[in-house]
Amino acid sequence: MWKSVIYKEWLKIKWFQIALTVLGLLIVGKIFLKVQHDILFNEAHNVWYFILFQGYAYYGGILKFIPLIIGIGIGIAQFVPEIMSKRIKLTFHLPINENKALFMMLSFGFLCLLLTYAIMYGSFIGLSHHFLAGEIVEKANVSIIPWFLAGFSAYFFVALIVLEPIMKYRLFYLIVTCFFIIIFLEHQVPGGFKPINWKLTVLTLMTSVSLLFSAYRFRKGEM
Repeated sequence: MWKSVIYKEWLKIKWFQIALTVLGLLIVGKIFLKVQHDILFNEAHNVWYFILFQGYAYYGGILKFIPLIIGIGIGIAQFVPEIMSKRIKLTFHLPINENKALFMMLSFGFLCLLLTYAIMYGSFIGLSHHFLAGEIVEKANVSIIPWFLAGFSAYFFVALIVLEPIMKYRLFYLIVTCFFIIIFLEHQVPGGFKPINWKLTVLTLMTSVSLLFSAYRFRKGEM
């Protein structure tokens, strides 16, 4: 039974995950092509000086929003078909606990998202160590973690919003989501989020159970 649920989820999101993973890698590659260009034409010590003492964020720009886009994309690919085709009602009629079935779906999507982020993150950190000093990489690492946490939170909130059967609650969740995600994307100096990254991680984990609110009303048949 569980294998069937997992296989069903994989069929829905596999092409989205592959495409979004490739997109993430292309963005990482673009960043380091620019880093390589800057080092070639301005010399490494000058580039390092600007990063360390002038606050130049070589990883800034579009990378900030790519994990968010990936999280939203996988969430939509996984949960919208459940509503459009009424598949979620079939899931609730399976001979397994409804909450367990939902968390199996959510966990599978989370793991797929984690894999995509791990590939992106590993590529980014590896290339950073190749071109830049360890101190620079450490600050960059601290700075990009909230962006990936934003992607995870967005994924959990997409599940909450899509499965919510009552429009007023759906709009309310959407507004809350926008304000919540902004916290992770606030402007920062390199390494500035280090004291609160663990708090953001806890907040992200807390959002993972938000799906239960929508699932309860959906099971009751509220509209």
